[in-house]
Order: sequence, then structure tokens, then C-alpha cells
Amino acid sequence: MNTVLGIDLGTQSLKVIFYDYEAREFIASAAAPLEVLRDNHGRAEQEADWWLAALAAALDKVPSNVRTSVQAIGVSGQQHGFVPLDAEGRVLAPVKLWCDTATQQEADEITDAAGGRDQCIEQAGNPVLTGYTAPKIRWLAKHKPGAYRQMSHILLPHDYLNYVLTGRMAMEFGDASGTALLDVRKRSWSRHMLDAVDPERDLEPCLPALLEPGEILGNTSVSFSSRFGLPAGIPVAPGGGDNMMAAVGTGNVTRGKLTMSLGTSGTLFAFSDTPVVDPAGNIAAFCSSTGGWLPLLCTMNCTYATELMKTPLDVTNETFDETIGAIEAGSDGLIALPFFSGERTPNLPRATASFLGLNAGNCSRGHLLRATVEGATFGIRVGLDALRNLGLAGTEIVLTGGGSKSRAWCQIVADVCDLPVTLLAQDEGASFGAALHALWILQRQQDPSITIDDITQAHITLQPDLSRVPDSANVVRYQESYDAYLKAVAHLAPLFETSGVTP
Repeated sequence: MNTVLGIDLGTQSLKVIFYDYEAREFIASAAAPLEVLRDNHGRAEQEADWWLAALAAALDKVPSNVRTSVQAIGVSGQQHGFVPLDAEGRVLAPVKLWCDTATQQEADEITDAAGGRDQCIEQAGNPVLTGYTAPKIRWLAKHKPGAYRQMSHILLPHDYLNYVLTGRMAMEFGDASGTALLDVRKRSWSRHMLDAVDPERDLEPCLPALLEPGEILGNTSVSFSSRFGLPAGIPVAPGGGDNMMAAVGTGNVTRGKLTMSLGTSGTLFAFSDTPVVDPAGNIAAFCSSTGGWLPLLCTMNCTYATELMKTPLDVTNETFDETIGAIEAGSDGLIALPFFSGERTPNLPRATASFLGLNAGNCSRGHLLRATVEGATFGIRVGLDALRNLGLAGTEIVLTGGGSKSRAWCQIVADVCDLPVTLLAQDEGASFGAALHALWILQRQQDPSITIDDITQAHITLQPDLSRVPDSANVVRYQESYDAYLKAVAHLAPLFETSGVTP
């Protein structure tokens, strides 16, 4: 038995999977939950030590003979989180996460210092959003100046796990492009954006080396091996952000494919072999972790919204599909803007959730839950329209993430987007992508000509019996509901920005 290990550091849990690449089957998987520290001012933080405790807890659930079979490791991690370290590699502060919206003022300040939103897009390919890493760095300087003065290294969550595994601090282009500090066209740090974050301190020495795709990050250290029960001296792949690894795990490594992830956040992305920069800034101009680019839309409230609604509505995972399936498409006119933690698309970090069109006929738990699902899907549909406008049309959507386990939600995606939806036999998304990334760097040691496309074609299989095709009647209904959703967003956006209401 020879396996590769994929580690996925998510927002709500850390997951490990062990994939036997010779037998082409999963040998073991395990997960451990993670807490998020939140408040009413947009805070969303975790302690880095929690990640290590979760990794140990997940690995402890896996038999020792499986753990010792690992030949290479790849790590996927939630994007944008800011891990500041001192010169000794000690974490200096709680990690602000991608969903932290407490840094909107800092995002505005950086944007102004850079010359405005359009200038940010010109310099780096992306506007400065509150979810990105750059405003978190400025926030630390303002609110924890002592920690900021001690800061010697800037890492992202998956980089930090890589550092624990190998002792090496490095970053790869995919995750780096979500910092708002990387010029995605040139694949290099933007001096203009670094100066906008802090004009008095040169932050570039705090940023780690950038790794090329397919390069080995390093090898597992003896100290890591003894602590976590995995072999020492095995190669570790650069890995990447969770969306970049989900692209690998769904085979989205060549042009012409679309992947939608229904996770805590909702994402839609397509591979491109040339830089794709959205002049409006709605589509994130990210690099991929495999040598190309990954234009992407991200919403902050996907399964996060549905999980919140399930509790007061007394709906379980087992009754989820039955509950929403009993309601017709369009929820009888009920429109949900499920912006429970603010929102990135549309860019409304101070927004709160809203229901519009509630009446005596649609005031039921089924309507409220289905409208939440539909609202979350409409938010991602915005990205589909934007990608089409940028010339990245697709003929089908490969669906992944926790929400894809709902067959009813899969059908809603097909109907809202008017595209067939495909699911995979290996429904592990980012964690499987991390494992395949590890397999790629492992096999490149024997044959450097092997591409990531070779790896995904050999190890990913479709599951046709779970595919969904659009229902023509529902497509028409949803176009009306989608138009109503867009009008609701346009009308309420000024209220969210001026009322002082915070999530």
C-alpha cells in the first residue's frame, strides 16, 4: 500500500484523506472540527494552534499502518488568512480569516493610498477587498503595533501548515494572488501595493519565496514525524488555497471547464492559460497552483447560510432535501439575500441577511430554507454571467463541496445556471486536489514531463448517475427570480452601506 496524503484546512474543520494511487482508491479519511471566533463587528479569527491540534486529532483516527504508507503530502488551506510570525517562527496574533470583515476601513485606506480601485486592479489585477490579506496586515499595524513590530514573516494558513511539516517558509502563486499584494500578470510582488499597505516599512522581506508549480516545497522533518506519526523525509508539495486545490480535485486544469464549490463560501471558477483580469473587479484575477490562472467568483454565504437557517427551522441533514424539495422553484416569490456575514459578491461587507416578498402563502420553513438555497445560488450565478462576459464560457458545471451532497441543491444549480451539472466519483474536492498535487510532485521525480492534466485524467472519474440536466420550466421561473434578486440587491445595497448596520 502506497498512499499520498491530502490535508484540507477549512474554516469549520480540518480533513485528511489517504489515497492509494496504485489501487486508485481512498484508504482512509478523518476530520476534526474547528471553532471560529466571531463578534458583531465582523471579527472571524482562529488560533493557529487549533489547526495543529485538529491535525493531530484527525490523524489519530487513522490506523498507524495507513499513516506510515504515505509517500508524499499536499496541503490545501482556506485562502487569505493572515498568519504573522516573529523571527523564531512563533505566531504573534490570532489568525484573521477570509470571512473577517472587521478590516473594511483598512481596505479602504489601502485603496486610497494606491490611487483608487481602478489603480489597484491596474497594479495587481484585483481590488483590495476586506477578505484579502493586505488589509489584515494594516489592521495588525494599527491595532497591535507591538506584534507588528515583531513581525518577520507573513504566511497564509496553508503556508503555515507547510512550515510545520518541513520547517520551510514559502508561498505559491495561487494562494499568493489572494493577498492583493501580487501582480498576477507578472507573477511577482507589487511594490506599489506593498507601499500602499505601509509606506514606512518595506514588507517584502517578510514575504516568503514564491514556488514554481510542480516544485517540491521540502521534506517532512523529524520533529513533525515524531509529533504527528507520519514518515520523516517524504516530499511535500507546494499545495495551495482551497479553491486552487478544488480545481485540481475536479480536473479543472485546462481551459473550457467550470467548477462550482458549495462550501462555507460559494465559488465558481475556470482555468485559463493567460491572465484574466476583470475591469469591474467582480471576478478575482487569481493564479492557479498549476501554472495557469484561475479567474474566480467568491461569495461568503453558501452552506454557512443554509447551516444557520437549519437550526431555527429544525431541519436536519436527513430532512434537508425533503424540506426544500416540497417547495416549487422560485419559492412562491420569496427572495433571500443570505448575507449573514456580510458579502463579497456583491461587495457589501456590512450587509445583513434579508427576506423579501414574505407573505401568508410562503411563510413556511420549506420556503425559508429553499429561498436561502436559491439566494446563495443566485449569488454564484452572478459569477457565471461575469465569466461569460470575459470569454470563459463552459458547457457544464462540475459541482463539489458539502452542498453538492444535496441532490435537490444540485438540481437547483442546473436550473438556475441553465447548464448540466456533473458530480465526481471522488467527491473530496480540495482534499483530493491536495493529494493529487502531492502525487504530481512525487511522480515528477521519476518523469519530469508528467503534467497535472496527466494526473487528473488518470485519477478522476465522473459519476453520471448523479448528473443533473436543467428543467426547462424551472429555468424560465428562475430567470424571473434571479432578476428579482438582482433588483433587491441593487435597492438594498445603499442601505447596508449607510445605515451603520454591521453583521
